[in-house]
Amino acid sequence: MLLQRLRGKRTHSTPKAIIRNQMPASSKAKSLSSLVRSAIKSKASSISLASPADDATLKHFASSLDSSPPSKPKSKKSIKSNKSLSEPTAPSAVASLNLDPAWASEDLTNEVPGEIFSILSGGSSSNSPDLQGTEDEKSMEKALELPWFPDMSHSVLSMRRKEITRERKQKWIFKSSQVNRFGRLVNMCADRLGTHTTIQVFDKLGRESGVKEYNALIKICIERARSSADEDVGLEQIHMAFQIFKSMKEQGFPLEEETYGQFLAYLVDMGMTEEFQFFCGVIKAENPSSVARLGYYEMLLWIRVDDEEKIQELCNYIVSDDGGTMSILQENYLLALCESDRKEEILQLLEIMDITQFSSLDFVASIFRCLGRLLLESYAEKLLLSFKGCDRAAENITNFISSYVVGIPNLAVEDVISNFKNWHTKLEVTPSSAGYEKLIMYCCESLKVHAALEMVEEMCELGLTVSIGALHSILRASDESCDFNLVHQMYSMICRYKLKPNGETFRSMISLCVKMKDYGGAYDMLSDLEKMNLTPTASMYNAIMVGFFREKNIYGGLRVLKQMKEADVQPDSQTFSYLISNCESEEDINKYYEELKRSGIQVTKQIFMALVNAYATCGQFEKAKQVLLDKGIPVKCLNEIKSVLVQSLASHGQLCDAFSVYEEMKQAGCSLEPKAVISLIEHLQSDEELSRLLPLLDELDDPDYWFEGCLRTILYCVRYKHLRPALNLLKQLRDKFCTDELALEVIFNQVFVLIAESESTHLQLGLDLLHAIKNELGLTPSRKCLDFLLHACANAKDLRNSLLIWKEYEAAGLPYNTLSFIRMYQALLAAGDRKASKILLSKIPKDDPHVRTIIKACKTIYS
Repeated sequence: MLLQRLRGKRTHSTPKAIIRNQMPASSKAKSLSSLVRSAIKSKASSISLASPADDATLKHFASSLDSSPPSKPKSKKSIKSNKSLSEPTAPSAVASLNLDPAWASEDLTNEVPGEIFSILSGGSSSNSPDLQGTEDEKSMEKALELPWFPDMSHSVLSMRRKEITRERKQKWIFKSSQVNRFGRLVNMCADRLGTHTTIQVFDKLGRESGVKEYNALIKICIERARSSADEDVGLEQIHMAFQIFKSMKEQGFPLEEETYGQFLAYLVDMGMTEEFQFFCGVIKAENPSSVARLGYYEMLLWIRVDDEEKIQELCNYIVSDDGGTMSILQENYLLALCESDRKEEILQLLEIMDITQFSSLDFVASIFRCLGRLLLESYAEKLLLSFKGCDRAAENITNFISSYVVGIPNLAVEDVISNFKNWHTKLEVTPSSAGYEKLIMYCCESLKVHAALEMVEEMCELGLTVSIGALHSILRASDESCDFNLVHQMYSMICRYKLKPNGETFRSMISLCVKMKDYGGAYDMLSDLEKMNLTPTASMYNAIMVGFFREKNIYGGLRVLKQMKEADVQPDSQTFSYLISNCESEEDINKYYEELKRSGIQVTKQIFMALVNAYATCGQFEKAKQVLLDKGIPVKCLNEIKSVLVQSLASHGQLCDAFSVYEEMKQAGCSLEPKAVISLIEHLQSDEELSRLLPLLDELDDPDYWFEGCLRTILYCVRYKHLRPALNLLKQLRDKFCTDELALEVIFNQVFVLIAESESTHLQLGLDLLHAIKNELGLTPSRKCLDFLLHACANAKDLRNSLLIWKEYEAAGLPYNTLSFIRMYQALLAAGDRKASKILLSKIPKDDPHVRTIIKACKTIYS
């Protein structure tokens, strides 16, 4: 038992409430392995493929009758329960066709021991950034941190800081990174050495560990405990976290919620009541002011373990208390109830508690969100009127209204906005900037950019201030939703209402213009900078340059460089990375690299990656490998750059060299970046490579990359007719994504479209795969799977199997639609059964001109 390991004894007392009485309670901790339950269900919406047939699909179908199936359309029909393959039994094709009309529907010391860098030489695995300028959010945060270079001169460090400042201007989100260089070492050491050894390493560095480092180690222990399916491993990690916690206490570090919160949240999730009592006792003894927050976790604990007696005991305490020194504790109890949607208790407490006197307005906003989720409109109105009638926090009513309407479930964005306005009219209050911006953020999260822009327009008309953060959120949402053209509406509002954008705003708008190839609009914005008292930056020009390079317009990209120099804007490292990446000769690579060094710009990780890719593109593979020998490469970046080398070699057909570098990395204990692994899988496309593909798949830990790698490997197996390995991988996919029916359907559709595009000899593999999917995997294929198989039957002129697949539609509960009728008509014609094809033709709706065109093409091809 964990508690025995923490204090060496058990307690058998039976207390009252934990927080108020400071007495340990007796409750047997539940087994970790039996309590870890995190099933996240995602359902895919079903789309009926009913007539009239999709025009684009039918057009493609008409043009591919003689050789290949139509492009894979998006199907959202769920993969369902098991069915057995039906064999046609009727003596004739006509009798075998079911033509029932009912079925026709649709922070660093002076020296660092060399051993540390030796230990960390592999670095930590992270995704290589996209050299075209897009990085994920984790990479953005890393770019805000200074690397640990103990032998750097002050001038070089100063230069590096300036370079980082430039890089930050390219990011969507501006925030001070609290995780410094030492914090990054914490994660790397803990990952490679373990938490205990990491603390010893810190001692060797001559620096005591600080609160942030301890918190980072505790977080790692908690995460490992959560992810482990082995109860002993989980207990060991929690015990290790407690030792770090104990060390903090002994060294006099404050025990704040940032430290103890992650402990208590884990214990609550695991339902470990006795351990929770023990930790609360330690925390309260060291930090008496934590009583209120401990109450929040206590209430969550009793809710988690379904102890209704304890929940009611705490509620009774709130009711009986006079609201003195314990009022904040009351607030935290109520907050926990709201976050757990305990409707009965919430209503009971709201009748006696005056939330207008709450210490935290954020708590109040959480209460209103809960009222929205529980559809308690009358209570929300009563509370809002209470705030309107009091002097305190009356100006926050609009913020509370937005919290309430956003919390209402299953409400369209348009309805949320309508409710927001109706509430203000009903209460006769004027909306505030905070309330509007909360709705704008909600619209952006839902990628409803038009609605967000309308809210900004309304704010401007009301004379409310629009924050720069709101503008950036809309620009980000426009990018994510591919509504690039909305940048013009945004810029028009900025000009009309004289809003105050900054350089990042302009960079973002220029980038959106470039993405829709509106270079004129991008240059117009550059010209308007002076009117806004802003100066052009390298990042703005970079946004235009990358657009030209993305289109392989080298001349256009170089013209942007010339324009930068004419505008007296100095290129930054990103500029040079783009230039080097798109060099067409070794001479150009050397020219820009020398110019970079002369300019005094720090050679960044992206520059080294660009050099690797550029040399490989020019066929200078040995020079690409020699980039790794540069002594200026930070140790922590070496692994990523090696991965880029592997990826670049593989994509240029140098698989032997790519695998050689990969094997060297494995022997050094380094891991290959996921993108590089995918590249190896993608380019291993000759027969007899299966023994190399499967181990590569094991290198992928990230679920998304594993999914992609597994799909590519399955397609390889289908291409070379490796049925059993393909089925084994499909089983793994089913087990990993059993709740994601859409993901499974996408995989099966891609498998069967490959079969339809292959030679007729692949038909039997498709039929065997269909049988195994139903009988071994317990799934029913989607409509598209059957459509592609039916097409394969037509290509093979196989009447018998065409009839077999035709019956599968009905067995799978899939009504015949126009497209399935046409595919069967094609199959009958190809097999030479004119009589059956004529009868089937009479059942096909011919109102759509595309359908008539396809029928005519079928007759011409198969006559």
